Amino acid sequence: MTELGPIFNPRNAGLALAVAGALAATPALAATPDLDHAKDVIAAHSATPEFVPPGPAFKAKDCVAGKKLMSIPTSSAIPFVDGIESSMDTVSKQVGIVFQQWKNQGRPTQWIQGMEFAVNNKFDGIDLQAGIIPGALAPQVAAATKAGVKVFASHYEDTTQPTDPAVAVTLKLPFHEVGEVIGNWITLKTGGHANVLIIGSDDVLPTKPYAKALEDTLDKVCGPGCKYRYVGVTIPDWSTKIQTVAQSSLIADPTINYIVPTYDSMAQFVIPALTITGHRKDVKIATFNGTPFIIDMVRKGDVEMDVGESLGWIARATLDGYMRNFCGLPSGELLNVPLYIFDSSNAASAGIPANFDQGYGDKHIAGFNKLWGME
Repeated sequence: MTELGPIFNPRNAGLALAVAGALAATPALAATPDLDHAKDVIAAHSATPEFVPPGPAFKAKDCVAGKKLMSIPTSSAIPFVDGIESSMDTVSKQVGIVFQQWKNQGRPTQWIQGMEFAVNNKFDGIDLQAGIIPGALAPQVAAATKAGVKVFASHYEDTTQPTDPAVAVTLKLPFHEVGEVIGNWITLKTGGHANVLIIGSDDVLPTKPYAKALEDTLDKVCGPGCKYRYVGVTIPDWSTKIQTVAQSSLIADPTINYIVPTYDSMAQFVIPALTITGHRKDVKIATFNGTPFIIDMVRKGDVEMDVGESLGWIARATLDGYMRNFCGLPSGELLNVPLYIFDSSNAASAGIPANFDQGYGDKHIAGFNKLWGME
């Protein structure tokens, strides 16, 4: 297996000096759990995120006002994804973009219909959001590009994965960092004695590097006292198969002490399995996304931790990349969104009930407004 690189997320710039030494590469395989390393990784992602500009300032309204953007999410039925869409709608109004979401239930035929509608109705751009792989719609991407409609894609792949050259802008998220953070969390909480069930979705492109980073971290930081097992469940089967997978796994191996649903909306289907098998108290859930109703579960004790992303921050970072392209500026390939841990100590900061853009501070709001000349 490859060495773990530095875990620190450079977007959390304010923490750089404090944790630079602590977040150096770990040994290839730990003989004993490296709890000090795990503590420092968790500390680095537990401080209120700082805003780091993704590029030079520009007058956004001067070149995007009146532009029409069609956003096609992987599935409007996933609360996290639909929350991004709602936030993009709000921010688009502020900068003057005409925004429309193509509501769908995750079927490729619906994505195709959305792209055809955008082309036929002369939209300026199409956003493939949070899971749609552009290559799966190659004929439609080519047709849109030929018609003069720019195709963008965001939050669908890890920073280690290759960019699709057919797409005008690709904004990637370091999903592998999420796996590292969760692996270090579990190492610390179990003292190096973890037995982890990972439930992933192989139909979501970044799941593989995310899950591999989690497994590698358990190998290299948690050490020989830790083990794990991966099971894949596709998005359309979450509501019918996740509970069964979790329940049968707990019956087969009652020593499981952590379950990691890779995306936090999956957690709602894990909890009934814990209840039925009598493991509500001794099996913990660690997950990723920061969906509000899951942060509520963190606050109530049903989920132990959630690595969150501010959906308002995602919306602004996504639109920033697209607007730069509309304005003839370089966009870069990194979605400028930090990762922030919610647990019982800070879940209430997201609101009661939690909302999509609370708990992360508000530096990104003022930061993007200044960046776009909207102070």
